[in-house]
Formats: sequence, structure tokens, C-alpha cells
Amino acid sequence: MINFILIGVCISAGLFLRAFKLIPENAHKGINIWIIYLAIPSVALRYIPAIKWSSDLLLPAVMPLIVWVGSWLVFKLYSLKFPISPATRTALTLTAGLGNTSFVGFPLIQAYYGEHAISIAVISDQITFVLMATVGAMMAMGASGNKQPGVKDVALKLVKFPPFVAFVLALILPCFFDLSPINPFFEKIAVTLVPLALFTVGLQLNFRGWKDELKLLLPGLGYKLIVAPAMVAGVALILNTRGIIPQISVFEAAMAPMITASVIADQYQLNPRLANLMVGTGILLSFISTGLWWLVLQYFA
Repeated sequence: MINFILIGVCISAGLFLRAFKLIPENAHKGINIWIIYLAIPSVALRYIPAIKWSSDLLLPAVMPLIVWVGSWLVFKLYSLKFPISPATRTALTLTAGLGNTSFVGFPLIQAYYGEHAISIAVISDQITFVLMATVGAMMAMGASGNKQPGVKDVALKLVKFPPFVAFVLALILPCFFDLSPINPFFEKIAVTLVPLALFTVGLQLNFRGWKDELKLLLPGLGYKLIVAPAMVAGVALILNTRGIIPQISVFEAAMAPMITASVIADQYQLNPRLANLMVGTGILLSFISTGLWWLVLQYFA
């Protein structure tokens, strides 16, 4: 129960402080730097070395790809039935195809499944980032008419992203060193992730103009919050996997759209209002939909 209270208090604090102008307008950017450069890398370095790798972990690794391919296909078909601009279709594909697997995903997983389950969620989160930095960025640039990035540009973006670097180090370093003596340090930093991530989400929530975009929000969020996790659940059933790993995979697939996806859409003028609303309303609705998915997963567990 305390974890759910923490979620409500931290998000409400962000909304309250922003509404009453008690915090600088772009304060979330500074908080995000701490989260990206210190908190998430500490989570990776604390939990990844403790993972007992098996073929079962293939599902959380391919989950983001399933969701992304499904998003591309769904909105490609949707645009044939209901004509929309390439910019709008790309905005929907980006926001519905990339999940908020860390800022919202980690706190909710901790609340529903416990801290130990974050080690599985980290795998999905890193693959989601790779998709965003590669095919996501390329699709956005193509829809805006800009030159698509080359392999070198994509590789540089990956190696400059601290969580990805920490993820790679967490895979390699345990082969040569015992990291357990410094685990208490990583734990102290990692514990800041959940409250700060929820707080910065509260600072960025925006619901203005949602009625004007309702016709596009419904299919966009319907796919992200319902269809996408159902697809991953279907794959888990086909593979006949059981236990915590497929549950976390489905749960992460049910997360709201990634905040960075809306930032990319805004940067390339891909219907930024729709993209921002996909994130804002998606985060709010995901607190309900993930609870329902948790009940479904417990029933079939």
C-alpha cells in the first residue's frame, strides 16, 4: 500500500508545484538529468549482475520489438481506412510503439511486484531505448523530410546515453570483478529513482485540448494500453512461459507512451499536440489499465 501512496503523493506534488508556479518552468529537465545520468545507471549496475540468465529472458528483450512492429502495422492500416497525414501517423506510431518503461514502469513494477522485479524490467527498458534511438529517430526524420541519421550517428547516440552504457557495463564487469561490495552505494542512488521519476512525470503532465484529439487518442491509447500487452501475453501463451518474467514483460508492454517519444515528435513537428496528449492522458489512464492487467496476470499466473 505504501508504494501506491508514494505514487499518488509524488505525482500530485509535481502537479501542485507546477500549478502554483512554486517551481521553475523547466525544473523537470534538471531532475531528468539526475535520473538518466545516475539513478537508472545505478539500477542497472545493482540488479543486472544478479540476473540468472536463461532463455526465458528472451521475452522481455523482444517485447519492445513486438509492441513497435505492432504499432507500425496498426497505424499503417489505420491510415488506409481513415486518411491522416504522414506526420500524424508517425506521431501515433512513435508514442504507441514506445513505452514509458522506466519513469512510470519502474515505480509501478516496484509497487505491484517488488523491487527484485526491476532487474527484468531493465532489459525491456534498454531495448526500448535502442528502438527509440534507431528506427524511431529515423522514422521521425523521414516523416519530417529531414535527412535520416547514419549508422555512425546512431552508434554515437547509443554510447553517449548513460543508462545504455551502464547496462553494457553491468553485463561485462561481473565477468571480471565482484561488484557486490559496492552494491550498497548503487542501492542508495537507485532508491532516488522512483520518487524523482514520479515527481517529474507530475511536472510534465498536460491534458489541454484532449477533446479535440479524441478521435486519434482512442485508437492510439487503445493500442498502447490494451492491444500491445495483449499481443505480448499471446506470445507468452504460445511459448508456454510461466512465472514472473512473462508477467513483467506484459506489464511493461502495458505502460503509457514514452515521454521521449513526444519530445521527438515535437522536435520534428509531427503533430506535437497529439503526441503530448498521448503521453499525458496515457500516463493517467495507465494507472488504471496496469492495475487491471495485474489482476488478469494474477488470474492466469
